[in-house]
Amino acid sequence: MSRTQASSTRFEQWKVTARARRENNEDTQMDGSAVSRDRNRGILEMIGAFWRILGHHRWMMAASLAVLSVATLLALAPPYAVKIVFDSVLGDVPLPGPARSWFGGLGTRSLALAVVVAAVVLSLAAVLLGLWSRWQATRISKRVQVDARTDLFEHASRLPLHRVQELKSGGVSSLLRDDAGAIGELLFNMIYNPWKAVVQLCGSLAVLAFIDWRLLALGLAVLPLVWITHRTWISRIRPIWRSIRGTRREIDGDATETFGGMRIVRGFGRARTETNAFVRGNDYMIRQELHGWWWMRGVDTAWAVLIPLASSLLLLYGAYRILGDREAVAAGALAAGQALTIGELTIFLLYLGMLLGPISTLAATATQLQNGLAAMERVLDVMDEPREFADVAARRGDTPPAKLDRDVVLGRVELKHVGFRYPKSGKAVLSDVSLLAEPGTTTAFVGPSGAGKTTLCNLIARFYDVTSGSITLDGRDLRDVDVDSYRRLLGIVEQDVFLFDGTIRDNIAYGRRDATPQMIEAAARDANAHGFILDLEHGYDTKIGERGVKLSGGQRQRLAIARAVLADPRVLILDEATSALDTESERLIQGSLARLMEDRTSFVIAHRLSTITGADQIVVIDRGEVLERGTHAELMEAGGVYRGMIRVQLESGGVEEAALAGG
Repeated sequence: MSRTQASSTRFEQWKVTARARRENNEDTQMDGSAVSRDRNRGILEMIGAFWRILGHHRWMMAASLAVLSVATLLALAPPYAVKIVFDSVLGDVPLPGPARSWFGGLGTRSLALAVVVAAVVLSLAAVLLGLWSRWQATRISKRVQVDARTDLFEHASRLPLHRVQELKSGGVSSLLRDDAGAIGELLFNMIYNPWKAVVQLCGSLAVLAFIDWRLLALGLAVLPLVWITHRTWISRIRPIWRSIRGTRREIDGDATETFGGMRIVRGFGRARTETNAFVRGNDYMIRQELHGWWWMRGVDTAWAVLIPLASSLLLLYGAYRILGDREAVAAGALAAGQALTIGELTIFLLYLGMLLGPISTLAATATQLQNGLAAMERVLDVMDEPREFADVAARRGDTPPAKLDRDVVLGRVELKHVGFRYPKSGKAVLSDVSLLAEPGTTTAFVGPSGAGKTTLCNLIARFYDVTSGSITLDGRDLRDVDVDSYRRLLGIVEQDVFLFDGTIRDNIAYGRRDATPQMIEAAARDANAHGFILDLEHGYDTKIGERGVKLSGGQRQRLAIARAVLADPRVLILDEATSALDTESERLIQGSLARLMEDRTSFVIAHRLSTITGADQIVVIDRGEVLERGTHAELMEAGGVYRGMIRVQLESGGVEEAALAGG
């Protein structure tokens, strides 16, 4: 949906779409796209998924639930003291069997004191055990949150590159913070609170059956309403909250994108437009949340009315029973021991509240549960996505990929009949590309924009796997190599330099964990960055802001080169590495780049002749095919496409470029 669309219009369209999907037995995502309901995860599947997420916390969770069960059952005992006091202390009804063996020899005052003390002791024991149980469950929930966020972060970082690029950074933050965080709360909404409610429900049923089965039968008449409320309300809540969480991720992603491009936003005077879009998005989400709130309050309201109504009806029935039983006893039609007493009716109503309370808790928890399940469902959707190169791993089976040893890798890279199509679009980008880069040589790729140069470098870096053909390193197919060990041999400097929000020292050292201050400074000198770093207020400890916004383009580029120098790669990729530099800055680092490329297999994408003329081989690419290959002199002598490209540059480049071109 358009960000410029009015929130009220967008909300009404969402409701119409959601209603239509529901009537057609489909579910709706945040963008209105349909998902077949049979793909929805059922509650048993979600419980199974959550049980797997609990992992090594299961035993402690089981202990917590066991202690909770004891605490809940102990809490059922104190209300029974009311019956003993009403009937046996204040009345003349004999003590029940178990109580008679404990308190039978006491007088009325001593009996009242003993019953009250026993009730207090049991209550305190129940409170302390319940507190320990809840503390353990809370600790587990926080650890589960951390585990879920860690697993999600690790998995998302290993998704195929095209999928990662589809996830906005703000949207990923929302997924990690809100959705993965909500999984920890599921421990209470899915397991802890329902378990307590079920134990209390079963215990209350047992006590009520012991007191009077006819009253119990009337109390159980409300249970079908649980199914009705679930059918009417609760099953519709999860899709609403899934949409709300999707909207929140969309808003977070747009906000992050806006602040990341604030120079462009201000440069085009679009600050007010972005603010209005943010307001409309939040207004739309608030409308969704209020819509979901009404559905949730429907369940709460139903039970808020049902419980006092059921209690009142049973109170009326009990009062009639007591009056009727008294008349029957007086007439000799009923034994005194079979009559319903005031104490029994009183504790029956108390236990009825303890019976209906868990049912109400289960209903209320079910509404909150849908929110948590919607969050976990979104996390599971991402976790179910195949990782990068999952198809290759599946074909390899149990055979582990080979790990590369930096000390024995020569750096001989060969492409054999390489073809490539992007996974999502299926568009062919490269076709039958073959070339050989010997160790320590430099290969330059030239050609018009969109020719496939960057894609070729992405394949060499193994950001993608080839669709056809193969790429080998020292004769070994990259698909048979551990991708992490291979990438640790790479050094990459791109046109769009990415720096982290930290110090200059941290950014240079990013490519090598064991870097010393001396090694960092040496790398900065090699990249001709040492001078401008010392001119900064805090030198190497200067914080450069997100993406290095506090530095100029040339300074950022030199830090990226220093980072690559320190990594000491075997295979080096320079993608327009000097494009952001002015002539003076480029001259400063040309010697550094030459030293960096010594004894390394280097692949260079560049438009400036000064960068490519010294390459061991120049590969001319257009529309995904290799048109020419050779040294600068060989290609100039051949008089083909490359010479034509040089002529165009010479016409606009001047005498210096003409000299570099070799005439």
